[in-house]
Amino acid sequence: MQQQTIFKAVEAVGIGLHKGDPIKLRLEPLNENAGIVFYREDLAVSIELSPFSVIDTRMATVIGLDNATISTIEHFLSAVYAYGIDNLRVIVNGNEMPIMDGSAIAFCYLLDEAGIQKQNASKKVIHIKKPIEVTEGEKFARLLPSDHAMFDFKIHFNHPVIGKQEEVFHFSRQNFVKEIARARTFGFINDIQMLQAQGLAKGASLQNAIGLDENKVLNPEGLRFENEFARHKILDAMGDLRVLGYNILGKYESFAGSHALNAKLTRALLEKEDAYEVVEVDALESISFAKSFA
Repeated sequence: MQQQTIFKAVEAVGIGLHKGDPIKLRLEPLNENAGIVFYREDLAVSIELSPFSVIDTRMATVIGLDNATISTIEHFLSAVYAYGIDNLRVIVNGNEMPIMDGSAIAFCYLLDEAGIQKQNASKKVIHIKKPIEVTEGEKFARLLPSDHAMFDFKIHFNHPVIGKQEEVFHFSRQNFVKEIARARTFGFINDIQMLQAQGLAKGASLQNAIGLDENKVLNPEGLRFENEFARHKILDAMGDLRVLGYNILGKYESFAGSHALNAKLTRALLEKEDAYEVVEVDALESISFAKSFA
């Protein structure tokens, strides 16, 4: 199986979640083995994607280098993960990715418009060989050996609409578009009001997030899935794991995980060298994993 980039450059414009300013996004092809490279056009600074470029996880996954930061990269990266894009230049003219509708589906459409270009180098993935886990009280995130790429996420919120939810996702690009990509981020109205008073979440609205008061969903159209909240957590996790530079052959499990736990998990994995190997997809015995990118 070969590495992939996009066939042509594409552009989009959307609102930044925290500043509320219009953000211009441009995607450009990159050569084999270049990886995913973010570029702050306004500062002329490139930020290579890796767990060690993650500098903040409080409200989103934020990467940075020197004085240049880019926030809320996880929704976009989940689409990159699903589409099996190995090499890509991501250009923005501000300090965050556009939030679009709060899910990843707009980025899927953008990648569809760009087209997928196969390259000459062999595609590589991270093959999980031993369990790796990080915890925070009862919360956890872990990676386990598996012949199939899977995500299992459980959440429990003391809220009548959310409660206990679980989603088990068997990875493939088609399944992602159908089952995960449209799941939106969510927030509680009291938290959003507090954040906006601090100058954050200025771009948040019911057009780009699920809003909740103490008892109900505030969006007139309601939910897209009964367990949309758990599905969005998988979307986030896929994007957070993509900072490793490769897709993963293994099983991800989490209870009440977060951007912070996912960031700790990626670093913990790299620190335990016998827990994983970077291997060419063609060398794997899992035929179904290779087919999942079709």
